[in-house]
Amino acid sequence: MSRVRVHNFSISLDGFCTGEGQSLDAPFGHAGGRLHEWFFRTRTFREMHGDSGGGTSVDDAVARTWEAGIGAEIMGRNKFGPQRGPWEDHEWTGWWGANPPFHTPVFVLTHYPRPSLEMEGGTTFHFVDVTPQEALRQAREAAGDLDVRIGGGVATVREFLRLDLVDHVHLAVVPIVLGRGERLWDGLEGLEERFEIESVTTPSGVTHLTLTRR
Repeated sequence: MSRVRVHNFSISLDGFCTGEGQSLDAPFGHAGGRLHEWFFRTRTFREMHGDSGGGTSVDDAVARTWEAGIGAEIMGRNKFGPQRGPWEDHEWTGWWGANPPFHTPVFVLTHYPRPSLEMEGGTTFHFVDVTPQEALRQAREAAGDLDVRIGGGVATVREFLRLDLVDHVHLAVVPIVLGRGERLWDGLEGLEERFEIESVTTPSGVTHLTLTRR
């Protein structure tokens, strides 16, 4: 059976994966880009956006694993965009422009389904009001023999971990203290018992944690 994976998920020293006050102008709230500066500097990130250059350090080597073998993604509505409640703006097609970097089917969890949205480059967003288990079933069917990535946001990753639906997690522990925002670990006491955990510390100060199901 295909695996369920989380990749390049940044977390602060005090356990927050996004800041407080997310909006159209501040996708990560008061955290700004601080949680993801390590990623923005990599060649992997620049290639995702059609640019050249970028670092080829350990950070890049770890970041690059996010795409290999992925056939579908699941994300929460909070990752897709800042709107809440019924869809008021169907012109919004996500943060990523006309050619999102996923290039697979993407299942967006929402209580307000809308027609699927086909983008350039092979990405199609499907908006589904289903349980995590059912979303995973649909994503696996779409992915075929490939793996399914849980892309975020924080509540989505936390719920899939709580339900023991994740096989592999890559966390980038960034040496900052946010103090407020949305925490990943709440309600996940004893999570470490389910996984083998490895860590690599890089010159950037980021520690990459890899959790693999036992």
